Amino acid sequence: MRKVRDYDAELKALGDKARALKAKRVEQLGQLVAATGADALNAETLAGVLLDAIGSKDASAKEAWRAKGAAFFQRRGRKGGGVAAIDGSGTSTEPGGDAADGSGATTNG
Repeated sequence: MRKVRDYDAELKALGDKARALKAKRVEQLGQLVAATGADALNAETLAGVLLDAIGSKDASAKEAWRAKGAAFFQRRGRKGGGVAAIDGSGTSTEPGGDAADGSGATTNG
């Protein structure tokens, strides 16, 4: 006889996992803000900077930001621990990786 699946329990487990992943992502973003020193900015200024970055169509500026971000993570990795990997993986971002896109595994929302 076929085993009956408990779809409600599976959906609840998936919902719990999604909430945990979202909470982890928010925590990591907070760690990134603190690690870069951006927590010294007021919320309005930080939001304005991020909105300008998102709205920028200048590919060369975005590449420069990506390279600067990759260098930041590499420097943090050499300092021996700390917040070397904001993503919690224990490894620093590779120079060729796209720091602007993050891991690509998660979406906003």
